[in-house]
Formats: sequence, structure tokens, C-alpha cells
Amino acid sequence: YDNFFDLGGHSLLATQLISRVRDALQVELPLRNVFESPTVAALAERVDTALRSTGGDETPPIRRVARDQDIPLSFAQQRLWFLDQLEPNSPFYNMPDAVRLMGALDVAALERSLNEIVRRHEVLRTNFQARDGRPVQVIAPERTIALPVLDLSELAGDAREAEVLRWAQDEAQQPFDLATDPLLRARLLRLGAEEHVILLTLHHIVSDDWSSNVLLQELVTLYRAFAAGQPSPLPELPIQYADYAAWQREWLQGEVLAEQLDYWKRQLADLPPMLELPTDHPRPAMQTYHGATESFAFPAELLERLRALSRAEGTTLFMTLLAAFQTLLYRYSGQEDICVGTPIANRNRADIEGLIGFFVNTLVMRGDLSGQPGFRDLLKRVRETALGAYAHQDVPFEMLVEQLQPQRNMSHTPLFQVAFSLQNTPAVQRELPGLTLKAMSLESGTAKFDLTLVMAETDEGLAGSVEYNTDLFEAETIRRMVGHLQ
Repeated sequence: YDNFFDLGGHSLLATQLISRVRDALQVELPLRNVFESPTVAALAERVDTALRSTGGDETPPIRRVARDQDIPLSFAQQRLWFLDQLEPNSPFYNMPDAVRLMGALDVAALERSLNEIVRRHEVLRTNFQARDGRPVQVIAPERTIALPVLDLSELAGDAREAEVLRWAQDEAQQPFDLATDPLLRARLLRLGAEEHVILLTLHHIVSDDWSSNVLLQELVTLYRAFAAGQPSPLPELPIQYADYAAWQREWLQGEVLAEQLDYWKRQLADLPPMLELPTDHPRPAMQTYHGATESFAFPAELLERLRALSRAEGTTLFMTLLAAFQTLLYRYSGQEDICVGTPIANRNRADIEGLIGFFVNTLVMRGDLSGQPGFRDLLKRVRETALGAYAHQDVPFEMLVEQLQPQRNMSHTPLFQVAFSLQNTPAVQRELPGLTLKAMSLESGTAKFDLTLVMAETDEGLAGSVEYNTDLFEAETIRRMVGHLQ
């Protein structure tokens, strides 16, 4: 760990130490709960002990709040609620999933599993309504999710697959009414006696990518039990997302908030108005969300070389890829000050790891390419920027925008217009007795930013995609950009 820590003669703040360890090991979980290696587990336990003993973990525990009072939205939820008020009946923040089920399916056990998840997680029984001019969470004591079955087995192969795609896209584009609708929808397509596709759509206000994995993992666990005639093996949840939202509002204020905001005010001072990438079409006066996705793959040999470079330079793969992406953006724009948004799971407490909800936060990674740095010099800059951001990750992006008050322009998003993420959420077991699960890739037809680069490590190499705004870019331009990135 000498690449990450300078412990000779002085010690880092415990919170920074934790951030660096977690970033080094590419996880967002308490270390002692993740690794079985005695050496790593012992180190992790000592680090967590140091965190407690030095007062670094000063956050109060999350406690259940009374349900007979108005429960506020989390900061992230409030932003999505506000956007929904501005543009109701919009599918931009839908989160669609499609999973192909191969084998003998017990439909009743599947439907029961979904409803048990809804019972366990209050956020899936929550609506968002205005009271006295402000939004509150309204939690239904009970809610049943229907699982309608549509039989497509009579269609021929190509026609059947086209119909599956049509239904998946229709479901993804169907908006939610946040005040009244269940914010989880499900539909089962029957393709044959032993082939089905389940379509799940959630609104982002109650979920995120990590939550999708929690939901799928619980679905697998519950289905296995219910199909065997056994009760649920999952323990009851001690807290719910509503408790987290109330806790966040109470904790993130005063000195805690001031210290974090001071960092971001310094870090993001005097930002350029926007990233001026050369586009194929003029930027519309009002931001649009029309989008498409270009998928690609980089070979395993390139991934291994990137990992080796990261080890040699004391960075993570995320930092190395971010530095490469910022270099690409520098080449295209000619700008030396480049901001890239990146999501962070924000699951830095053990008691919220198993919850479904909207926890993810967005960090602004400001790239400094001034002075014509070599790539290794740029890596060092990116590393320090990333570590500083991780140590101050608690400020919700929406609060950051409110505090910084950048010059607003309806034609683009504030603070950054391009995003990057390296997906490393926990893998979900996809095998069940007599049943195999395979995720299907779906295009939402939307783009939240000008460009979003998403990459993931696989056994075959780096799998990637670029989601782009089709009112700005043509597909050929994006393909050329991907080639330049490689």
C-alpha cells in the first residue's frame, strides 16, 4: 500500500485513509465485511478501529422515525421530484431492466417473490405528494404488484424477438405519476414453455444501479425458497429508506455541511461555462434528452496493460480510464479545464448496503491539463482530485449546484456536460435450480448529458458504451471518438 499511503512521520485523517483504501481496492463496502483473506480482513478491522477511535466516524446512527409525521425526501429525491414538476409524464428517469429466464419457470413463485420485495422495502410502496407546498413521502402500508403475463409463443422466432424488443421499449418509455402510481412495474413475456422475459421498470426516485442489484439478488433468493415451498430466508430490515432520508436532512447541516461545502467551493471555483465539444448540430436553446447508445469492447490484452499501468503509477483503473477520457476530451475541445461527472454509490454505511433506494451521488472530477503534462503527470493530478472528491462525497450534487449558483443555461446541465462511470457493483448470482437468468441490453432512447461513457471489466476485456445526445452528435462521430479513445 506504499503507493497509496505516506505514513512515515504523520498520519492521515481516518476518513481520508478509509477513502484511499476503498478506492485502492475498487469497492464501496466496509472492508471487514467483504474480504475473507485474514491479512486483508485484519488490516481492514484495524483501519475501521482507527476510524472509530480517532473520531473520524462522527455520523450519528440512522434510527427509525415515526411514520405518523410528514417524512421529507432525501436531497436527491427532491431534485427528481422538482424536475418531474417541471416536466411531468416524462420517462427520462425511468430505470428499465429486462431479464431472460431460461428453464421451467414457477410464475406464482416469481410473483410472490416480487411482492415480498415490495413488502420488505417501503420505498417501493412510497409515493411523493405536495403538502403545504413541499413534497413528502407517502408510504402505503400494503401494496400488491401485479405480474401480467403476455403470451408471444405463437409468433415465429424473428417476429417474436421483435415483439419482445417493442414491449421492452414501450415499458421503458411509459411514464410514472409520482403522486399515485406504484413506482415499480413488472410484466412477464412468455416466449415458450421454458423461455420467458421479465420486464421490470422503476423510477429513479426510488432506485439506483446498486438497488437494481439488491432487487435482483433478493428476487433470486426468494424465488429459490418459494419455489421449494419454503418461507423467506431474508431477515427483516432494521431501517428503511425513509429513515435514511430523515437522517440525511438532520445530519448534513451545520459544521459537517460547511466543511464539505468549503472543499467543493475551492475545488470548483471559476469553472469554465461549459465543455465546448465540436458537435454535428447546433446546440438547441432548450436542453433535449433525445439519445442513443454506441456499444464497444476493448480486448483483454489492453485491459491487462491498463491494470499494469495503474499498479505502477499507484492509481486505480477508474483513475487511469478517467485520465484517458479527459485527455480525449482535451484533444477534441482544446480546453485545459475539463469537468467530468461521475456517479458514486454513496453506500458508505453498513446499515444501508442492503436497502433499495436512491442513494447514488454525483461527483465532479475537475481535470487540469494545463502546462502540457505527460500522461503520468496527469494521472497524479487525477488521483489527488479523485481522493479529495471521495473524502467529501456526502454533499448531494443538487445541493452543490444550489450553493455554487453557476450561471444557468437551459441548453445544458450545470457544472458538467459529460459523464464517466466504471461499473463495479456487486455481481448477482444468475443461476437457479432449473432456471438461468440472462440480462438483456436495452436502449432507453434518452441521454441525460451530452455524452456519458460507461465501462465495465469483464473476462473478455473492457465492455463499454457511449450514451449521447442525438440532437448534438451523429453515430459516426461517436464511433470515431470511441476509436480515438482506444
